[in-house]
Amino acid sequence: MKMIKQSMSILLILTMILITACSSNSDNVANDPNNAPTNVKATPANSDNEPELGEKKSIRIALFNGGRKYPDGMDENKNPYIDYIRENTNLDIKVQIPSADGYQDALNIIMASGDLPDMIYSQDASWFENYVKQKALQPLNEWIDKYGQDLVKNIPEDAWKTVTIDGNIYAIPSMNVVPGNEIMYIRKDWLDNLGLQVPKTLEEYREVMRAFAFDDPNSSGKDDTFGFILAENLARIAPITGAYGVQRQMWMERDGQLVNASIQPEMKQSLEYLAGLHKDKILDTEWPLNKGPILDEKVASGKVGLFSAMWYDTRGPILTNKNNDPKAEWLALEYPVGPEGKQGTFGTGYVSGYNVVPVTSENPDAVIRMLNFMIGEGYKTLLLGFENDVWSMKDGKIVTDFDKHNEHIYRQTLGESIKPYGAKEDRDRLDSLGIEFDLNSNLDMIGEVAIRDQYFGVPTPGMGKYKADLNKLEIEYFTKIIVGNLPIDAFDDFVEEWKKKGGDEITKEVNEWFAANN
Repeated sequence: MKMIKQSMSILLILTMILITACSSNSDNVANDPNNAPTNVKATPANSDNEPELGEKKSIRIALFNGGRKYPDGMDENKNPYIDYIRENTNLDIKVQIPSADGYQDALNIIMASGDLPDMIYSQDASWFENYVKQKALQPLNEWIDKYGQDLVKNIPEDAWKTVTIDGNIYAIPSMNVVPGNEIMYIRKDWLDNLGLQVPKTLEEYREVMRAFAFDDPNSSGKDDTFGFILAENLARIAPITGAYGVQRQMWMERDGQLVNASIQPEMKQSLEYLAGLHKDKILDTEWPLNKGPILDEKVASGKVGLFSAMWYDTRGPILTNKNNDPKAEWLALEYPVGPEGKQGTFGTGYVSGYNVVPVTSENPDAVIRMLNFMIGEGYKTLLLGFENDVWSMKDGKIVTDFDKHNEHIYRQTLGESIKPYGAKEDRDRLDSLGIEFDLNSNLDMIGEVAIRDQYFGVPTPGMGKYKADLNKLEIEYFTKIIVGNLPIDAFDDFVEEWKKKGGDEITKEVNEWFAANN
């Protein structure tokens, strides 16, 4: 696989409901014209290399609003941010907002109607692939070449591959530029109370977990702490499996072929490690029932001193715990090192959404003009809000008026539909939320070891038929192995069942794609 050529510490980045963050270097690979797909060329709009507004046109677009509210007197077509795009593109844009509940079903109804908009935003790769197969979407190569200079500059090659079928580009991808979510955090005050050193290897981690479970790290005189905590459906295990070099359900290259990490021997080793924690009562025994809010509450209430946190938990349960207990001191840890010196955590895919143009549209050029502005010149305003209204510069840093930010949060309906990769503004945005929360440094640490899926094509037919059932099978087997209801060797039974129930078929399809794209 042709990987993006840049250091992972520069690739970084963001996306929480209120925030987003990327690389500190605006000249990174995402902005390198050499990284453009070979069938897309950035061409200056005129001899002065300045963009032209272009012909006045009217277009209608369908976007995901996520249930956001508009201030009184405003709606999706009457607000300063849509006006900002209209004025800078010479386009009359009408926004259509399907219900956030059942959004994909609403898009199917739109596609079946006789009144299609000029552009539709979907977050579902299977939906995108389905309508490409039905020949319901237009190829966009010609218009990207003419009007998509900033699209080409800000979207890396691997992302274009996800929307290219038989040489035609059928969508403008919106980038998911958060490199991953999970990072290990520990109560340093608990370490100090017990005279322990910061753990580095898996075995050192295990010893600290044991001490946190049994040696009264909070000096309460009670048995009221956990050594480690997970959540339902195998959530928060990524740094543990990463120490063995694997991540659940990812495709990884072995001997020139893609194999599924969930059925590799290293995954069996990671399950054996976790099963040992459960058997010795180091692991919270209620973990299969821990929904996200329950896990957060256990952290916030002081029952947990070591866990795989979300990168933004420093503004969530960790902050709440520090407010509850002024003695609490939390430290981001290096990822545990496994027996072969490996480290890692789950790395997210590049693409978070798809902007497509139905074949019925007569204005694909206008759609590309709009998206090109939104990802380029207009991105900072759509991300941060209007300068000297929502935010301002103070001592060289962005300072956000959070009341104004919340009032203008509806702008994210526009901004999230087309995100660049590696925008400096994203990083500045996170720092504006409070440098003390270490949001950018957390993302830096994740990016340095994130393990990414090496299959980044659209979902295969086999995935559509079998993936949901295979995921359910995996969760069932892995959970039973960790809690001791099945022996570790039951993993071998899982592998055979996985292969027979569609895994082999998917593997064949994935490797056909791999051979065609490498």
